Amino acid sequence: MLDIIKVADEADLIVNGYAFTKCVNGYKVLNLNRPTCAAVLSTEGEVLETTMDDIEIQIVKDYFRNNKKFMED
Repeated sequence: MLDIIKVADEADLIVNGYAFTKCVNGYKVLNLNRPTCAAVLSTEGEVLETTMDDIEIQIVKDYFRNNKKFMED
């Protein structure tokens, strides 16, 4: 079972309930309110994998684009 608290603690950034965590392929994104909704974004913000619907994907991509500067080293 997924430990939501652990995911939130290890996230590089949380925006409106979405936890963004750096990974090998770019960033893992998890909806902390609906943990079945997740995505992997490339470092450019393109969707590599997802269980989100099209509307949620667009929301996540907008959050990523607007907040990427806070996740960079």
